Formats: sequence, structure tokens, C-alpha cells
Amino acid sequence: MLHEKALITVESLGGDHPVQKAMVELHGSQCGFCTPGIVMSLYARTLGATGTFDTDPKDVLAGNLCRCTGYGPILEAARANPFNPSDNTTIAAQLNTIQNPEPLEISGWTAPKTTDQLAQILTERPDARIVAGATDVGLWVTKQHRSLAHIVYVGDIADLSEIYETPEGLTLGAGARYSDALEAMTRLHPSMGELVRRIGAVQVRNSGTIGGNIANGSPIGDMPPALIALNATVTLRRGEGRRTIPLEDFFVAYGQQDRQPGEFVESVFVPRPTGIYRVVKLSKRFDSDISAVCGAFHVTVADGIVTAARIAFGGMAGTPKRAKACEAALTGQPWSQATLDAAAQALSQDYQPLSDVRGSSDYRLVSAANLVRKLWFDGASVLDVRPVDA
Repeated sequence: MLHEKALITVESLGGDHPVQKAMVELHGSQCGFCTPGIVMSLYARTLGATGTFDTDPKDVLAGNLCRCTGYGPILEAARANPFNPSDNTTIAAQLNTIQNPEPLEISGWTAPKTTDQLAQILTERPDARIVAGATDVGLWVTKQHRSLAHIVYVGDIADLSEIYETPEGLTLGAGARYSDALEAMTRLHPSMGELVRRIGAVQVRNSGTIGGNIANGSPIGDMPPALIALNATVTLRRGEGRRTIPLEDFFVAYGQQDRQPGEFVESVFVPRPTGIYRVVKLSKRFDSDISAVCGAFHVTVADGIVTAARIAFGGMAGTPKRAKACEAALTGQPWSQATLDAAAQALSQDYQPLSDVRGSSDYRLVSAANLVRKLWFDGASVLDVRPVDA
């Protein structure tokens, strides 16, 4: 993954970089255990690294734990270092001289440069493991000690990372990183942007991809429920052939997706929301934590009647899943607290969640039901409806 890239460590800064000086002068380091990571996060911010510059320093540091100094002086050090792209420009100029359009081929590793190359490689190696940011697959190796026979790395494929905005919606290449997609997804809807901002830390969002989060089929992935509620579609490619299916149909069962050998996720299309759209993530920590429950709601109301509803949850079943009984309890009914209370109660027909370290089955059902009820108060401001019992 470092092929044709530069690796910069805290030692590379030499001890006299402005970020390092600010950390010393403003007393931002005590035991020093966390300091190298904090320094590199702040250094990346000064370079304007993807998703970091002009971002609240608290967001940049969300993945860095300091237990003894406290964040006050660290945040002061962050604010003392403005944008300075000079180092970045020099590094980029050096790297541009070594770019090669041909795939990298080494033992057990292939890194194509175009989507067409990827399609051809997977036709020849249909059982290869596709890796983008390795935010999930990397843990298979480091935590589960799994051996991966052959890896196809897609992080260097520029045309797999393209993002297109149209009046109808947003098309995201499967290789688009969260940081790359954040602004476009915020324009699609602020609630979507806020969800992306809370996925991992900046370092994770700079590596993790939209397509990777979908393709691994995790039942607690944050993005699929938000996309399913908007009736998103996914385009799959195998060789020269393509097929497009509703995203909700891609998830067949726990650990099983509708993807054939040699087939890969190429892009996702997300229609623009109308009416009321909300995404809510519940987790033990606000930042850098896995969801216990993630709910997405897309409801259309006309003349006081719910005319359409799409509701999806993550963390409530073996796959990201729509709440069809809940939707049925809403559709065709008056937009009222009584209707939403009935819809909340219908969730018990849609889900029988498991209990784990993130939350019990009862907690998940009660929390999900309360998120449905909360729609009344969220929707009241959108529709100019007074939040009173109906």
C-alpha cells in the first residue's frame, strides 16, 4: 500500500517542526505515550491532508487518546499551526516522477491502476481478496491471525474513486474514501454528512471507502442503513458485464452478499432525499466508536398524511435491514405522535436483535423505537407542525 508513496514519521520532522515546538512550548505533552500520534495528526492538518485542514482540531484529534496531559494545551498547539502546504508540495513533486500506469505485481499482491485492469485481474483470480483501506481486513490479519492467499489492492485506482453530483442524486465510486465523499454527502443532506463525520477518526476516514463498507456486509456498518433509507442502488461489475440492484437486496444474510466470484462493487447511486430525512447513530462513545444502533428514516408527508416511508436500521439484525412493519404502520396514516407511537411498537415485528457488548436486545429495541418516536419532533420543524398529541 506504500508503493509510490512517501512514509513520514514523527522522526522525519526532526524535532524542530512548528507543531512539535508548539506542543513543547504550550505544555501539550506529559508522559509522551500518545504524543507521536498527536503530532502527526496535527502535522497532517497543517499540510491540508484529505479531510483534515480547516476541520475542527477536536475532530482531527478524535482518534488520539491522551489520559494525562488533557486536551486544553494540545488544542492550543493545534490552533497555533496554520495551513502550510510547502512540505506537501515538495513531497508530491518527488512522487509524481515515479508514477507507473502498470499494475504492481509481487508475490501474493496485485495493485491495478484502473477499473478495467481490476476487472481483468479478478476474472483471472476470482477468489482474490479485495482490499481498499484495510480498515476491516487488516484486523483479520492482526487480530485473527488469518493468512490471505492473494490480495488485490484497489486504493490506487483513480477512476474507481470518482464522485458525480446531479440533480437526481449522488454517484459514488466504490473506492471513494469517506474523507473524499464528506462534502458531497453533506450537500446531499446534513444528516448524512454528520454520520460520515462520526465514522472512525480522520485516519480511518482517510483510508476507509464507501464500497468497502458495503462489500464487507457488516450488520453494524453505519453507511448501508443511511443509503437503504434513500433507496440507493449498487452497481456490480464482472469482467465487461455490469448489473445494478437495490442496495437492500445486496445483503442476503449474515456474512453473505449477492456478489459472484470475480464480481466487485463498482459504484453506488444515492437519490436525493425529499421530505424528512434523518440518520441517528447510537454508540457508547460519541467519536470513534462502533454503533449499537444506527437508524435511518426517510418519510414524505403531504397534506398531513404520510405518503411514503423508508426506514432502515443497522445493529438490529444479521444484515442492515428495512423496518417494513414500521413503514406499513406509517404509510397512509396522519402525521401525528399517535401514528409514530404505533410505528415504534411495530418494530418488534421487524427485528429480534441479539445482545452483545454494545447493547442488549431490549436496549436496542427500546432505543430504536424511541428514535422512531423522535421523528415527530424532528419532522415538526420541517413541516411546520406543532409537536402536540394528535
